Order: sequence, then C-alpha cells, then structure tokens
Amino acid sequence: MKSNKAIKLTACFMAGAVLITSNPSFANASTTAGISASLSDTVNKGETIASLSAGVSSIFSRYVLAGTNKLTNSSTQLAKKDTATVAEALTAPAPTAPAPTAPAQAAPVVSEYANKAVAKVDNYVNVRTEPSTDSAIAGKLYNNCVGTIVDKSGDWYRMQSGTLDGWISAPYVVVGDEALLKSVGRKVATVVTPTLRVRKSASVDSNIIGLVPGGEELTVKAEENGWVSVSIEEGDGWVSGEFLTLKTVYKEAESAAEEAARLQREEAARKAAQKAAQKATQKKVSTSAGKSYSAPSGAGASSVVSYASQFVGNPYVYGGTSLTNGADCSGFVMSVYNAFGVSLPHSSSAMRSVGYGVSYSEAQPGDIICYSGHVGIYAGNGTIVHASTPATGIKYGPAAYKKILAVRRIF
Repeated sequence: MKSNKAIKLTACFMAGAVLITSNPSFANASTTAGISASLSDTVNKGETIASLSAGVSSIFSRYVLAGTNKLTNSSTQLAKKDTATVAEALTAPAPTAPAPTAPAQAAPVVSEYANKAVAKVDNYVNVRTEPSTDSAIAGKLYNNCVGTIVDKSGDWYRMQSGTLDGWISAPYVVVGDEALLKSVGRKVATVVTPTLRVRKSASVDSNIIGLVPGGEELTVKAEENGWVSVSIEEGDGWVSGEFLTLKTVYKEAESAAEEAARLQREEAARKAAQKAAQKATQKKVSTSAGKSYSAPSGAGASSVVSYASQFVGNPYVYGGTSLTNGADCSGFVMSVYNAFGVSLPHSSSAMRSVGYGVSYSEAQPGDIICYSGHVGIYAGNGTIVHASTPATGIKYGPAAYKKILAVRRIF
C-alpha cells in the first residue's frame, strides 16, 4: 500500500505532466501517453519516496529533453525558411507595377458622305448586273443622282440607289465628295401641323410673313436653336422645328422595270389630259365683278397659258381655289388645269410628281414650275404666271427668280 507521501508526490508529478504536455511544443498523444504510463509504472512498483522521486525526475528529464529537441528543430526549420524567404526576396527581380491600361480607342468616325457617290454624266450612265459592259443593264443612274458604294471590283463599283443594286463604271461617279453631295442633295422640312406660321426671324414674337399648309415640303436654308429657316414665296423665313420632320433627299437611280412603268404611266396621264381638255367647252363665258373670262379654247399647253393669263390682277387668298375671288399658288394652278378637265392636288410639293418631268431648258408654255413652298405656270420667255403673295396677288414674274426644284408637263 502506497504511503500518503508517495500518493501526493505522484499527484504533483502528474499535474506537472499535464502542464508540460499542454504546451503546444510538447502536446501530442504519444508524449502524454508516455509520461502517464511511466509514472503509473513507477508508482505501481511501490518504490520508496526517494526512488520514486528519482524515477519521476528521470521520466520528466527524458520527455522534457525530447520536447526541447523538438523546439530546437522547429526553430531551426523556421529560421531556415525565413532565411530562404529573405534570400529569395533579395535575389528576385523587383515587382513591377502593372502597365497602365491604355484608354479604349474610340471607333473612327466615318463621314456620312464617305461611301456615297454622285453620277457626273451628260444624261445618264447604265447600271449593270455584273462588273462588265457585257452584262445586262439593270437600270440608269442619271446625272447628279446619288447612291451608296457597297463593293468594288477593278474599275467598277457596286452601288445601291433607290431600289436598284448593280454595278457602275468608276469613271462616271465621284465618291465621297462632301461639297458635291451637299450641292446635289436637298435638306427638306415636312410640315406636320395643319397650318404653320412662317416668321421673319427665329422667335414667336417675330412678324408672320406667310402660312404653309400641312404636308408641304420646304427647302431648309439653316437651323438655329430649334428653329428652321425655310424658303417660301414670300421669302426666307423661320419656323419652329417641333412642327417639322427633317431629312436630306437625293435623286436616285431608276431600275429598268421602274422606267418602263413610269413611261407607261406618263403616257396614260398625257392621253387622259388631252381627252379631258378636248371636252372643255368654249360656250361659257364667266363674269365676275363686271369682268368676263373666256373658257378654255383647245387642248394644247399654250391654251393653258391663255386661260390662266385672264386672271392676272385677281387676289391671293391662302387656301383659296377661286380664280376670280382669290386662290393661293397651288389653288391657282389646280383650278386652271381643272378648267381643262385635269385633276391636280392642292399642294405645291405634291405637284412635283404630277405629269412627267422635263428640264427647265426644255420647258414649254403650260408646264408647271415647282419651287420650295411655291408653284406657277410657265408662260414662256423665262416668265411664269402665278398667285404670288397676298400683297401682289396673281401676276407674271421671272421663272428663275429662285431655285427651281422640278418642271412638270401635263399635255
């Protein structure tokens, strides 16, 4: 039976063992188990207090030494690792800062005119199905007509213009010439309100110089702070941009099928006009305010001028269609032709599509001369008869007093 001293001594050494083995440097299952087993074996042998103390000391010395060696080995390894890290840091190239990211390059701005081409020919140039003069003719590109270049093969351009897609010989077109394209194109303002006031300057406080009906297409002269300068019979004036739609228009190519349909349509319209004019009676003589007016006499274009000239001096009335009591420009032309049995629209811009087109150099008396916001009847010798303005009424005037947009022939 062990003495109380032995038990107490053993307990003390066991507590020490617990403290020692709780240290992370010593703590592991084998160390703890080894000390406990050795102490138990020593105690169970019933050794004396002296021998017990010596045995326990021996056990602790052995395990403490092992722990010390472990600590030493760990420190050495850490030191070696730290040394290697420092050496690597000293010998490795200095870290370089990441290269600054170059700012994204903006896509190059391509001019709206870059791929557009203008025909420069005496009359027209053929557009073909293939890049060869041996291929079929797909249509015609008239002088100053515009198209978009989409391909090239040798000295040929593939062009899209209107509904036509075909090949054209390069020497007959000028590509990407902004000044030329601006000169052959026309910026148009279409009126989207029933009636639009045209003012002297770009302000609602400015005087009104004229009125324009809805649907009219006016030539744009300039743009400024939401206002648009347009050309009308009374002169150049300003209108609010909120009542307009803007676009640039060009003359375009005509396919062979479109040309055939147009010629057939124009011939039918000419025959119908001549037939209607032949039915116009000469029996009636109208009177107004004591003045007599003769009915149309004949079906020729010259008869149109003779009939229209009777009304010179009568008033201009916006929206009017009366040759005696007042008409505006398109109302005047419409009513003159109506007397010959020919129905025309009450719109100066719509009249640019009636009948068939001729050049101004080919104009004959009776042809309709079309301008931006105005229309008149060609009277020959470089003059027109037209309902001009409220101030001047129906009168004669120079045909080329402003830019001519179209000349249309009815008979």
